[in-house]
Amino acid sequence: MQRTLFFIPHEIGPFPVFGFGWALGILVLALVVRLVWAQRQISRMGGQHGERKQGERGHDEHRPPTLGQVMAGEGLFWAIAAGLVVFILPNVELENVAGDPVGMAIRGYGVFLVLGVSSAIALAAYRTERAGMNPELIFSLAPWVFIGGIVGARLFYVIQYRDQYIGETTLATIKNMLAFTEGGLVVYGSFIGGFLAFLIFTFRNKIPLLRFGDAIVPCIFLGVFFGRIGCLLNGCCYGGRCEPGWASLQFPPITKVYQEQLTSGELLGMDIDLKTGKIRSVVPDSVADELGIKANDVFEAGDFDRRPFQQADPATAEEEVVPGWMMRISGTTHVLSPDDLPERALPVRAAQPISSISALVLCIALCALSLMITRTGALMFIGFASYAVLRYVLEIVRVDEAGQFNTSLSISQWVSVVVFCLSIAALIWLYFVRTETVDGNGAATPGVAK
Repeated sequence: MQRTLFFIPHEIGPFPVFGFGWALGILVLALVVRLVWAQRQISRMGGQHGERKQGERGHDEHRPPTLGQVMAGEGLFWAIAAGLVVFILPNVELENVAGDPVGMAIRGYGVFLVLGVSSAIALAAYRTERAGMNPELIFSLAPWVFIGGIVGARLFYVIQYRDQYIGETTLATIKNMLAFTEGGLVVYGSFIGGFLAFLIFTFRNKIPLLRFGDAIVPCIFLGVFFGRIGCLLNGCCYGGRCEPGWASLQFPPITKVYQEQLTSGELLGMDIDLKTGKIRSVVPDSVADELGIKANDVFEAGDFDRRPFQQADPATAEEEVVPGWMMRISGTTHVLSPDDLPERALPVRAAQPISSISALVLCIALCALSLMITRTGALMFIGFASYAVLRYVLEIVRVDEAGQFNTSLSISQWVSVVVFCLSIAALIWLYFVRTETVDGNGAATPGVAK
């Protein structure tokens, strides 16, 4: 696990990196490069758009957009990016033990999130061109889907775990909610938000929804493949306890699974009745056993010990300091320093690698299947249904989501059931009501089943 890859410092030379500083300048330069590239595409295709002949299609899929169309399609993305750089990122920089900003941590999770988005866009552009549509559509669609996906994924997670994001002040709460590069994105939330953005984009630009969806849905799972590697580096989306083996992982301190095992007593070798606090058993040679804790003792209280923060170098980033642990058992207080605690969490199932590999297999399978299916829209709904089944099964491996609606099913399993049913209904409609097919030139012919 490599949660933090490197730090972007608070300032370089006389200027800050975020706010009105280096990052904003780079963003402006990127916008200029994007417009220059779009202008070159226009020049290569014969200049600006001319007047269409009467009866010509309203949307020429093979003609590059004008600069005005580029800004109309991507202007919101660039404006939001500028807002993030100027107003949001300065408030999510990490602080050291002394409380001073030290910069922004570039997380492995965030890097692989960007890598997943980039690879999905590249594959989508290739598949869109193969489908006989202008690949420029993908670059215009990408900002919409990216923003919609991130907002949907974060909202889904924050609503599901809302108690974890309440800070001491409103600003602290907002900072917690915006720190999405550190983890806390739900794939289904990104699907919902991204799909809504996709619907809006296709409606506004009069693009054939089903045909476009067939081209890009397999690419989503390539993004999931990289995203789950980010989850592994971040230590989130972990599996349940298991015996050590090739399909197990052990995470270091300052990860959610480590802290959960510590607070439950399991990491220290105690089996605690959560209702009464009574210790049912103690694992021989465990930390608890070495402390003299015995079965039938009562766990009365436990909390993290922040004294290591007071002893650390003030310039050290606060998140890099490992806290100790204090607990009171049957009237006796035990104080454990970070050195007294286990170096790693107990083994858990390798849910992230399993999820990552299965997403890649699904992407490859859908790309291969697209060579055999001619029914427009079928590939899109097969992809949705397949992922619903896959995610339902993967939730059995994971234990980080509780059951919902008085059942053992997690919220993602409930969403999987809904997505699967809707996808099957859509496939029935495609094959038994709608008779649209794709010919060799990629043109679709709609109809109604007799």
